[in-house]
Amino acid sequence: MRAAVLQTHGEPPKHVEHPDPVAGEGMSIVRVTAAPVVPLDLLCASGTSYFGPPALPYVPGVQGVGVVEQSEVMTPGTRVFFATSAGMAAGDGSFAERAAVPDADLIALETPVGDAAVAAIGLSGVAGWMTLTWRAQLQPGEQVLVLGGGGAVGQVAIGAARVLGASRVVAVARSDASKQRALAAGADEVIAASTDVDELTSRLGAPSYDVVIDSVFGAAATAAARVLAPGGRLVNLGGSSGDEAVFSSAVLRGRSASVLGYTNNALTADQRREALTAVLHHAAFGAIAVAHETVTLDEVADAWKRQAAGETSGRLVLTITPAE
Repeated sequence: MRAAVLQTHGEPPKHVEHPDPVAGEGMSIVRVTAAPVVPLDLLCASGTSYFGPPALPYVPGVQGVGVVEQSEVMTPGTRVFFATSAGMAAGDGSFAERAAVPDADLIALETPVGDAAVAAIGLSGVAGWMTLTWRAQLQPGEQVLVLGGGGAVGQVAIGAARVLGASRVVAVARSDASKQRALAAGADEVIAASTDVDELTSRLGAPSYDVVIDSVFGAAATAAARVLAPGGRLVNLGGSSGDEAVFSSAVLRGRSASVLGYTNNALTADQRREALTAVLHHAAFGAIAVAHETVTLDEVADAWKRQAAGETSGRLVLTITPAE
């Protein structure tokens, strides 16, 4: 089969022929139609992640969309979203014509949303939805601030906040392109990011945000914590701008505010399935979307380099085999 195979840590994968996967116990074979190129793919492939260097060669790809070909738990022909542990544990991922997937990681899809759009949303959609509903317990009428509003999680969080009844959704974004993606996702206002905490705090305005969804941390989280409303909740799920932020004890205590952590890894299979299903329900009506660009499997090396350099107009999605 055709696949993108990583042969050297830190280098882009190559489009080559690779052995077909074999279905072991508790595994299904999926014909892959679309797979997103996400930061976790590059981190694992670098050989420097906390998972340790993956054994080579292997096929990257921690998420994908496709059709079940062989399974003991699903009818062949079932359209599915799936996750893999490629780069985090032994085994190949989704950047191939076929993938062996643990049965528990299959999510049946009953949505008119196209394969590439589903792949672009993927686990970012799960995170954007669950940070608001499960961790922040967002209530209708509350105000939401989304840090990193132009990213995939940020776009989903903006759209999700709107459908969940937020009265106002404000995003923080670095570039003009990110600003436009946040506005397209439904933000009422987009504020330019700054590494100067006092400057960003001033831009954010008076303490009024009931919920902050934070995928960047660092200075942005420090500023956001200063503008939490009484009872406000800041949910962190990433640290793209740094691993440390500074919070005022007086502010947190005085406003009975909370700082919460989030990871998709803490979810059960049922929670992941229910969250993705909910997001795709709203995506079918155009209320939630992630800007994306499709590239073919034989363009994987260039796509990989563009992702590493941040030279993308949205999420890059590999189209692999056509849907039937």
